[in-house]
Amino acid sequence: MTTAKDLFIIAMDPRPEHSVGQGDLSLALAGAELIDLIDAGAITVDDDAIVPGEPSTYEDRLLGEASALLTRQPPHERIEDWLWRRGRDLAAAYQAALEEDGELTRRRSGRLSFGPERVEPVDTPARRAAAERRERGEPVLTALASAVGVGSGRPDDEAGGSGHRTGRSEDEAGRSEDEAGAGEPGFDDEAVTAVVTAVHDAVMELEAVRQRRTIENTAFANIWRGP
Repeated sequence: MTTAKDLFIIAMDPRPEHSVGQGDLSLALAGAELIDLIDAGAITVDDDAIVPGEPSTYEDRLLGEASALLTRQPPHERIEDWLWRRGRDLAAAYQAALEEDGELTRRRSGRLSFGPERVEPVDTPARRAAAERRERGEPVLTALASAVGVGSGRPDDEAGGSGHRTGRSEDEAGRSEDEAGAGEPGFDDEAVTAVVTAVHDAVMELEAVRQRRTIENTAFANIWRGP
């Protein structure tokens, strides 16, 4: 399994305090793909630019798709730009792929057959391997999971998988890059560090956008409501 698929599986933690926004997860999945491509020697990082090597084939379809989407001619794409471009609806693509592979299943919650449907991981060797990777504190997976609020002790107020969080203030969302990396596991590879930092920054930027929209919508509603 790829890092992205491992991340998706552990993000399916059913505990409410670990609910993950789809937008946040999509950004982290795009980062996980870059890290796997770095590990495979398919790309290098020059400052914050993604420099592809020779095209390769990959057993994993989504990782191959990511490789095919790389900008191979200068000017090379910045990591941040890749996260936003590749990350668009990426969580949905991984969910579909994992369901097709039999790693996820749809179940009705509660006793009623017409209750809300939810997607859950299946007890497979791949799920157990992802859980073991998380339990041993593997640095890359730990850092990416932390970015989306899994295992970080950060409460979320998301409802219904909408991807909207209200548990962090805009000030927190606007923390500096140094603060974003504080407490995260260290990495021997500077390229991996750059990707993880970019994922944290992108997630915080997305949260800041949500906070601004919430404030703007509240202000607009108050105008119509009147004194």
